[in-house]
Amino acid sequence: MTRKQKRLSVIGGAMAFLAVASALTFYALGQKTSYFYMPAELQEANTQPGQRIRLGGLVEKGTLVRGEGTGVVFAVTDKVHSVTVAYSGILPDLFREEQGVITEGEFGADGVFVADSVLARHDENYMPKEVADGLKATGLWQEDDQGE
Repeated sequence: MTRKQKRLSVIGGAMAFLAVASALTFYALGQKTSYFYMPAELQEANTQPGQRIRLGGLVEKGTLVRGEGTGVVFAVTDKVHSVTVAYSGILPDLFREEQGVITEGEFGADGVFVADSVLARHDENYMPKEVADGLKATGLWQEDDQGE
């Protein structure tokens, strides 16, 4: 084997290694992707059972039911559709009805969204960007006194 052939084989091997490493990285990142949906968008979305998604909206008034221990069931709504959410864990301190929330998890076999994390707003003027954008898109966003 000549020097030129050795050099080309080393370069080819390095390129193959980089291609395999890049493909594995993109595959792993694709597995961790969770898409954001509002309840009305779920009707037309093609979500598979076991697929991780983020579900956002407002906690529907009158749906918060605390179970035994840290279990809780509530509904997330965009004022058009509602989705029942089951969560087992400690809710954020600022979690309450009619406030913005983002839950992350997957749908169970019974059609209930099983969340493994719940994110709530953190002060008086904040609503998660995805939720605010979704409410604006459906025309349900209400401007506050400060025009934000």
